[in-house]
Amino acid sequence: MRLSPHPYIRLSSVILLVPSLATAISLDCSDVRDDGVSFNFRTLEGPHSLYRIEKQPNGIKTTTFTIDICRPLEKQKGVPKEEDCPNYSRACAIKRLDNTVENVTTIIETIPIAGEFSHSFGGALDPKWTRLKSSASNADKVKEGVRLEMNGGKDTDGQKQKAIVEFLCNNSTRDGMRRDLRVAEDEEDDGAGEGGDKKGEEVDDEHGGKLKLVSWDVEEGTKVFRLDWTTKYGCEDVRDDRKGSSSGHWGFFTWFIIIAFMGVAAYLIFGSWLNYNKYSARGWDLLPHSETIRDVPYLFRDWMRRVVNTIQGGGSRGGYSAV
Repeated sequence: MRLSPHPYIRLSSVILLVPSLATAISLDCSDVRDDGVSFNFRTLEGPHSLYRIEKQPNGIKTTTFTIDICRPLEKQKGVPKEEDCPNYSRACAIKRLDNTVENVTTIIETIPIAGEFSHSFGGALDPKWTRLKSSASNADKVKEGVRLEMNGGKDTDGQKQKAIVEFLCNNSTRDGMRRDLRVAEDEEDDGAGEGGDKKGEEVDDEHGGKLKLVSWDVEEGTKVFRLDWTTKYGCEDVRDDRKGSSSGHWGFFTWFIIIAFMGVAAYLIFGSWLNYNKYSARGWDLLPHSETIRDVPYLFRDWMRRVVNTIQGGGSRGGYSAV
C-alpha cells in the first residue's frame, strides 16, 4: 500500500522555502535603492578574494577571504567539502597552515561569515543597504557611497559572524592591475618598515577600484568582517558603462536606419504624387525614375555576368567571346 505525503508536511516544506526565496530576491545588487538614491553593482558580480598572511613558528598561516555581493559563492571543483565554503555563502574565510618544517599544508578552519544559513547551522542573510550620507554616524555623512550589511555566519565555536561592506565613491579608474594582492602581516613588528602589519587589499583589474580589509574583530558579541570597496559604482551619479555604451551604439544605428527609411519613403511618395498630378501617370510610371528601377534586374544580371567572366578569364580568345 502506497501512502501519500501528509498535506501539512507539504505545506511546511513550502513555508520553509519562502524565507530563502525572499532573501535571494531582496539582495539584488543591480537595483540598490536607499534614501531615494539608486546604485548598480552588477558589474562587480563574481567572487573576489583577499589574503592575510601571518608568520607562525612552524610555517605561514594564510586566511583567504572570499566575497560575492550578487550571488552565493560557487563550490570549487576538486575541493573537499570540509575545505570549501558552505552552500549559500556570500562571504567566508578559509584558514590554511603551510608547515615549512614538515612541508605539509592543512586546512585549519572554514568560517562562513555571511550567507543564508537559517535552515542549516546559522542565521538568515538579512541584507541591509544604507546610504552613507543618510547614516546616523556623523563620520559617514561626509562620505559618498552605500553600506551593505550581511549576516547569518557562525564558526565552529558558535561565534556569530557578519560582513559589512562600504562601497565608496571613486571616479578614477585603474585598469590593467592584477586582481589578487597578497599582503603579509607580521604581528611581531607593529607596522614599522618592511614586513610590518598591512591591511589586505585587492585591485579590481576590469572596472577600477580597490578592496581593502579594514578589520575582522568581535564587536558587541559578533565578529564583524569589515571591507572598504572603493569603486566608481559607489558614486551617486554614475551610469552603467556596459549598458550605456551598448544602448548608445544601438540607438545611433537605429535612428540612422529610421531616418534613411523615412527619407526614401518621402522621396517616393512625393515623386509619385508629382508624376500623377503633372503627367497623369499610372502604375510603374508613378514612381520617380521608374525606367531605371525597371532596368535594375537586367543591370544586375549584366554585372554578375561580367564578374563571372572576369573570374573565369578569357582563355585563348584574348578576352573576346564567341558570337
